[in-house]
Amino acid sequence: QVQLVESGGGLVQPGGSLRLSCAASGIFFSAFNMDWYRQAPGKQRELVAAASSGGRTNYADSVKSRFTISRDNAKNTVYLQMNSLKPEDTAVYYCNADRTLTDGTIYTYWGQGTLVTVSS
Repeated sequence: QVQLVESGGGLVQPGGSLRLSCAASGIFFSAFNMDWYRQAPGKQRELVAAASSGGRTNYADSVKSRFTISRDNAKNTVYLQMNSLKPEDTAVYYCNADRTLTDGTIYTYWGQGTLVTVSS
């Protein structure tokens, strides 16, 4: 059974920092691309940051230089360090694991989400 369990969300003041964690089980973690998405109220889910199985990282323009994604394959965990938080970063943050096999089979799994609220 695949599980992705996020933690680390909460209430933080503008300019503050939070570190999200996503612990995975039931998958061959190092073979999966690991991503963080977020969904704000009334908006579509959007990709925030991605860490490929090969170690490449990508970020949404809105979080570049403020957020850092990292992964620890030994701990089956992916992190999202969020600095200089803004009210517009308020959203439910979701962890995603995905892998596409050479035959085209796609595996994708989601966590349950963790709420980040940036407010004074």
